[in-house]
Amino acid sequence: MTTGNNGLTYAQAGVDIDAGNLMVEKIKPLVRSTRRPGADGEIGGFGGLFDLKAAGFSDPILVAANDGVGTKLKIAIDAGKHDTIGIDLVAMCVNDLVVQGAEPLLFLDYFATGKLDPDQGAAIVSGIAAGCRMAGCALIGGETAEMPGMYHGDDYDLAGFAVGAAERGQLLPTGNIGDGDVLLGLASSGVHSNGYSLVRRIVAMSGLGWRDPAPFAPGGTLGEALLEPTRIYVKPLLAAIRQTGAVKAMAHITGGGFPENIPRVLPAEWAAELDLPAIAVAPVFGWLARTGAVQPAEMMRTFNCGVGMVAVVDAARADHVAAVLRDHGETVTVVGRIAPRRGDGVVYRGSIAL
Repeated sequence: MTTGNNGLTYAQAGVDIDAGNLMVEKIKPLVRSTRRPGADGEIGGFGGLFDLKAAGFSDPILVAANDGVGTKLKIAIDAGKHDTIGIDLVAMCVNDLVVQGAEPLLFLDYFATGKLDPDQGAAIVSGIAAGCRMAGCALIGGETAEMPGMYHGDDYDLAGFAVGAAERGQLLPTGNIGDGDVLLGLASSGVHSNGYSLVRRIVAMSGLGWRDPAPFAPGGTLGEALLEPTRIYVKPLLAAIRQTGAVKAMAHITGGGFPENIPRVLPAEWAAELDLPAIAVAPVFGWLARTGAVQPAEMMRTFNCGVGMVAVVDAARADHVAAVLRDHGETVTVVGRIAPRRGDGVVYRGSIAL
């Protein structure tokens, strides 16, 4: 092999290995902060380990989920705020685990960019670690990819992968969903991480910039308000499941809104009747609807409209479930009931206050 002073290097091609190593050192304390029973290793190996027995499981079924953040990333990039977008990444995965009755155990992330900035990367991972702590799962590894030519300017992308477990026979939904079961709605923290292509289009129509005051959130900028992280419902929902035994199903209200997500957890013969006046619509959704002239049906098919999670519970024990959820910090409202299906999987009663 011949070498010379004028030979090309990987760094000259746009990939800085030293920057990657520096980022790993910056995030090691963040990763350590997510340790939990079953996971106490260091990052840097070729794979992350998890001990199900040490986590307290005897006959577990594993449940896996993966997701991204979508075009909410563009707001984080354009607003220069990267420390909370990782919470969204974790939330979109772990909320999908807990609706199946699973306890999130471990998380891995994938971060891809055109030019690696170790400080920016560490800020992103700080949000991922914060989300993992909220969910009680361990960040056991991940991948950082520097790919010049694949991403323009400051653009980057994120993907997340989560694994949870439930004891055999304890997965949701249960097989006894029936007439008159109550629908409990858990308040969202805002837009969460769906519908941001429409959000960005509406913001462009409004003529506002990300650093302008938010019309629907006094005291903050538009960028800050729209970057409010997705709520992580894991610990309150696990408490309700375990303490009451009355939760029959749960639906994470993500892309597709109410009509696409709630029927996913219902038997074919049952529908969800939603009492729309009972939904406390967050101000951001009213602003989006008015500014973009978005019709109510489209709003409810695109956004969570203030309800980020719906639980199907036994009517006789609904108050108990709601009390447990409130004790764990959730805002809970009865938003409907289960009824025989005669057409669509979701039936609206009344009007939503947009």
